[in-house]
Amino acid sequence: MADKEAYIHRIFSSIAGNYDFLNSLLSFNRDKYWRKFAVSKIEPEAGEQVLDVATGTGAFALELARKIGEEGKVVGVDFSAEMLGRARSKLAKRGCCNLELICAKAEVLPFLDDAFDYVNISFALRNVAKVEQTVREMARVLKTGGKLLCLEFSQPQHKVFRQIYYFYIFHILPFLGQAISRNKEAYAYLPGSIVEFSSPLELKQIMEKVGLGNIVAYPLTFGIATTYVAVKKATSNCEEKLSLKKEK
Repeated sequence: MADKEAYIHRIFSSIAGNYDFLNSLLSFNRDKYWRKFAVSKIEPEAGEQVLDVATGTGAFALELARKIGEEGKVVGVDFSAEMLGRARSKLAKRGCCNLELICAKAEVLPFLDDAFDYVNISFALRNVAKVEQTVREMARVLKTGGKLLCLEFSQPQHKVFRQIYYFYIFHILPFLGQAISRNKEAYAYLPGSIVEFSSPLELKQIMEKVGLGNIVAYPLTFGIATTYVAVKKATSNCEEKLSLKKEK
């Protein structure tokens, strides 16, 4: 697992400069729609706080910051200083005052329990060294009743489209990614990380295991990506407190 962490850190740090451009190019600009769709699933109230895990260059964090408004706050964490550097450059240009960036690992979040109203991770869960530990940490820092969002690549269910998609991600995408980024390793890694990642059913089971419920999966663009929305369930202690309040 430590080897994967070091490998992923090296890859993403090396492509930080071209990351946003290549995301839009290789997804035919659909990445922007996917983010907007995921953000539409939150309904923030004044003063609420959102955590964006593995924020990368801050694309999703900025969408969240626009959604939550100046009275709220977004915190983005990532373990790559290079990625965070790109995110900070965006903040400086856009003058975003309700977004804070912190260097930290997804598996060990530096926050207290029940600290955030919403927690998000986008296109990064398949890259972490410990998937279940990351989801558990996200659930830990999420308030009871709060929403967890996960936007991740998935595999199309339609057989013919899936074959076309596989040809694209295994042959065309690596070629374009390497030609532009001059990094063969990074875009050779991407296709395998998609097809080897947990299925929607498996990911739902992980979420349920760590105390999340009301899980809904929204396939996007014929299933190329999926947005998961889950709610943190009350623990037995919380349920007992709520019961006592009702009795009084």
